Amino acid sequence: MAEKDFDVQAFARDINELLVLSTLRDGPKHGYQIGLDVETDSNGLFRFRHGTLYPILHRLEEEGLIGGSWSKAGGRRRKVYGLTAAGERHLSGEASRVEEIVSRLMGLLRKPGRAPA
Repeated sequence: MAEKDFDVQAFARDINELLVLSTLRDGPKHGYQIGLDVETDSNGLFRFRHGTLYPILHRLEEEGLIGGSWSKAGGRRRKVYGLTAAGERHLSGEASRVEEIVSRLMGLLRKPGRAPA
C-alpha cells in the first residue's frame, strides 16, 4: 500500500464498518444489538454514537455485504441484519489491510528520535 493511497478519515469509517461485519459473524442481529455487542466485545473502547450505526448498516446493505430482513418479535417490527458471503470475504481481506496499517503506524510511533542538528 502506497502512502498516497491512505486516507485516515476513510480508514476511521472503514473501522466502523468492519466492527459491524465482525459482530455479525456470530449470527444475524438487529441494529441495537449490533451496537451493544460492539461496545461489549471491545470493553467499551468502540461504541456508536446516536445516528452513526444505521447509516453504516444501510451502506453495507446497499453494497451487498450484509442482508436485512424484517422480523416481528414481541409485537415490534425490527430489521435483522446478517453477514453475506461477500461480507465475509470483505472482512477477511480488510483485516489484513488493517493489520498492515496498524503495524506501520506502530513502527512510526516506536521509531527512535533523530538527534537534533
